[in-house]
Amino acid sequence: MNKYEAMYIIKPTVEAEARTALIQKFSDLLTANGGQVESVEEPGMKKLAYEINYIGEGYYVLVNFTAEAAVPAELERNFRINENVMRYMVIRKDA
Repeated sequence: MNKYEAMYIIKPTVEAEARTALIQKFSDLLTANGGQVESVEEPGMKKLAYEINYIGEGYYVLVNFTAEAAVPAELERNFRINENVMRYMVIRKDA
C-alpha cells in the first residue's frame, strides 16, 4: 500500500450540499476500491492564480489516502469525467 495525496478544485457555482456530496463520493470511491482515507481537508474557496474557462475562483479539497497502485488511476478517471471538477492532481508521497 502506498501513500497518496490528491488535491482537486470544484467549480464555485456548485452549491454547498452538492459540493459535500461530491467530496463524499470521491472518498467513498477510494474506500470501495480498497483504499483508506486518512484525512480530508477543505481549505475552501480561494482565488485562482489564473482564470480557467473564465472562472476566477474555486473550492479546494485536499485528500490524504493509502491505496494500491491502481486506485489513483481510477480516481483520476472519475475526476476527469466529472464536470464540476476544474483541476486535479494526485501524487504519491515518499515513504
